[in-house]
Amino acid sequence: MSASRPALAAIDSYGDVFSAVVASVGRVVVGKEEAVRLTLACLLAQGHMLIEDVPGVGKTVLAKALAASLECTWGRIQFTSDLLPSDVTGVTVYNRSSSAFEFRPGGIFANLVLGDEVNRASPKTQSALLEAMEERQVTADGTTHVLPSPFMVIATQNPVDHEGTYPLPESQLDRFLMRIAMGYPSRAAEIAVLDTHSRNSVVANLTPVASLGDIEHMILVAQSIHVAPSLKAYIVDLASATRHHRDLALGASPRAALGLLRSARAWAAAAGREYVVPDDIKALAGPVLEHRLVLNTEASIRGATRNDVLAQILNHIPIATGR
Repeated sequence: MSASRPALAAIDSYGDVFSAVVASVGRVVVGKEEAVRLTLACLLAQGHMLIEDVPGVGKTVLAKALAASLECTWGRIQFTSDLLPSDVTGVTVYNRSSSAFEFRPGGIFANLVLGDEVNRASPKTQSALLEAMEERQVTADGTTHVLPSPFMVIATQNPVDHEGTYPLPESQLDRFLMRIAMGYPSRAAEIAVLDTHSRNSVVANLTPVASLGDIEHMILVAQSIHVAPSLKAYIVDLASATRHHRDLALGASPRAALGLLRSARAWAAAAGREYVVPDDIKALAGPVLEHRLVLNTEASIRGATRNDVLAQILNHIPIATGR
């Protein structure tokens, strides 16, 4: 094994911590293990998560349970129509006692930030997240303030056809590494929810099962997972196919291709492998690519969906063998 690849012990440790966090969150978010695993993989791929679904299906609870399972700083921003950009990033104020201007950090200054109902804020306030999410820093009055590391935004949003919502622009959507939907629980899972959540807050009873050092180490392990040149070519071919598909007005960006690569590495490490396989890429193509695609007018009228288009592309693009 080359020196650039992680030791088996590191992979085993990664998998143990990954499973412990998933199990901890699963005590609260019942029957949604796939959503939990994707959210944790998103964090370890150094990305941001957008959870879109109807109210009351556990979007906010998932973010809070993940924060409670990790020993890290935690912040929450409730997005409303009158929220100002400075409420998100922070503001410089004059301190009369010291006769100097001081920067007071906004809600974005934490390792894990929940942006609740992000599409209820105005586009101006939504745009305040762009620099923070992409460059992990905030610029206020000409001064740059670095955000803590690791840093992740978990944003929730209601469907755009609901009252009082603003659709997120494409530039904002592209900053999210993944987008998932919670969906309604199964009958058995909903009965379990009634048993566990009817009396008190289960989230308050969670204790951290992973430290900040554990997460930083896992991020480094994920970065060292091997990806064969043929699979890198496969990722590029998938992204390119979305840009030339007859039903799409906007395809996946190079940022999307890079995000798919990072996500696949984190997903492979969680499975106990030192290398990415094609199934890792296919499993993550939906959460990573679908929200970045924009249907053209003709496809929308015809009733096509982004999921259908992506499935068609996945079936059509062969995996390069490198031969």
